[in-house]
Amino acid sequence: MMTHKAFWDDPYRTELTTTVTAVDGNRVSVASSIFFANSGGQESDHGTLGGYAVTAAQKTGKDLLYTLADNHQLQEGDVVEMKIDWARRYRLMRLHFAAELILELFYQAYPGVEKIGAHIAEDKARIDFLWPENIAPLLPDLAGKANAIIAADLPIICAFDDLKDERRYWEIAGFSRVPCGGTHVRRTGEIGEIRLRRNNIGRGKERVEIFLI
Repeated sequence: MMTHKAFWDDPYRTELTTTVTAVDGNRVSVASSIFFANSGGQESDHGTLGGYAVTAAQKTGKDLLYTLADNHQLQEGDVVEMKIDWARRYRLMRLHFAAELILELFYQAYPGVEKIGAHIAEDKARIDFLWPENIAPLLPDLAGKANAIIAADLPIICAFDDLKDERRYWEIAGFSRVPCGGTHVRRTGEIGEIRLRRNNIGRGKERVEIFLI
């Protein structure tokens, strides 16, 4: 079974008519979905399926499973409406690409740097590094470079490099293709200005937090 990921076709779409393909208790699968499930550090969307709130979203192989309340009435074959919280999705898209941009700038400036974690939420994004000292002095320069790219309002290309295995990438001028299966904005200018903050998370580990201004 494979859910068609309509959020890749159009990440700005907020409503979709789809068909329930399987029901297992409170877990439901659909033929096509605009509802992103937690993957690659990006949190799941919030929204409804057939009028029921989706309480969790899970990626299982090429399928997506959505958890509803135990008392839902959906059945296999039902045609239903899926709706997502657009304000949340748009912030996640903006913060996701902001985090991707900061990470690539780190890789360019400090070859060999090791990322050990990342998370994109609605309020902020973060990237964790193995780093031997206070990372704060590096952040103003990196923020300046990122904000210059954002202000240039560059087009962001998102596409498959392997359709069969659902491997996707993004690319902007000045960067090689970066593998990523998340949802992205169309242009860097949509992100808006960002700021960075250092958070020490343990000996030899540094966290860079990313905020929309």
